[in-house]
Amino acid sequence: MRFLPPKMYVKIHYEYFSGKKLDLDNPEDFNAKIEWYKVFYRPKILNKLVDKYEVRSYVKEKIGAQYLNEVYGVYEKAEDVPLDKLPNQFVVKATHTSSHNLIVSNKSKLNKDKALKKFKKWLSKNQYYRIGQEWAYKDVQPRLITEKFLKEEGKQSLVDYKFYCFDGKAKFIDVHIDRDEDHKQGCFDLGYKLLPFGKSKNYKSISSGIEKPSNLDEMVSCAEALADGFPFVRVDFYSVNGKTIFGEMTFYPSDARKDFYPEEYNKIIGDYFKLPPLKKGNKTITEFKQS
Repeated sequence: MRFLPPKMYVKIHYEYFSGKKLDLDNPEDFNAKIEWYKVFYRPKILNKLVDKYEVRSYVKEKIGAQYLNEVYGVYEKAEDVPLDKLPNQFVVKATHTSSHNLIVSNKSKLNKDKALKKFKKWLSKNQYYRIGQEWAYKDVQPRLITEKFLKEEGKQSLVDYKFYCFDGKAKFIDVHIDRDEDHKQGCFDLGYKLLPFGKSKNYKSISSGIEKPSNLDEMVSCAEALADGFPFVRVDFYSVNGKTIFGEMTFYPSDARKDFYPEEYNKIIGDYFKLPPLKKGNKTITEFKQS
């Protein structure tokens, strides 16, 4: 199935996860437009921006190196990751896929043989064929990156701030809390007021307002600077003791598998997403222009 032509595959993919038919000539819901994005929006820069190592140079250029987490090394082979030389706490990520992370909070408890097998498995995967033909990942070089372990005082897990940006402007924030203990999610406006919709019923909802991060305005500004020129991109940050740390840039949130709820918000949020015109005679959009 995953080797089908893109236009055919995304129609099957969308109907399977949403229960609705996909009209690629006139997509309306947010996830329908994400499926369109996979097929038709293909500026080469996307390959760089989904790569968890290569994106760092873009972040440095656009907003500054001070927003990047510390990197210990990047490796092409699992055996090259120097587990014995790394600090007691660290993180290993696959640069070419999503959700392939190893968070080590106490190295003495790490099973190194299992970790090595996991790294080899990650390196054998291609995100494009692994998930839903997310084009930006198709030709990304498989590598591993080791980073500094981030910890916020008084919290067991970091809060994820995911900024949904349309035409370079943040519209709302998808916030995830307590991932390690009791994962909850909620959507907030840019003033940090809880909004009446959520992202996937698979998550528990944040039922009331939570503390506004002191650096929220800075995170919004950074997200918009990185999102400049793109019809849509989700830009993720962490706030670590008031310091803004870049997470990642995502062009296909949840691989278009998770709907917003209530249902009407799939169309409301889809309306924020203005698809660029596909020029006559062109099969894809490869141009990228920033303001």
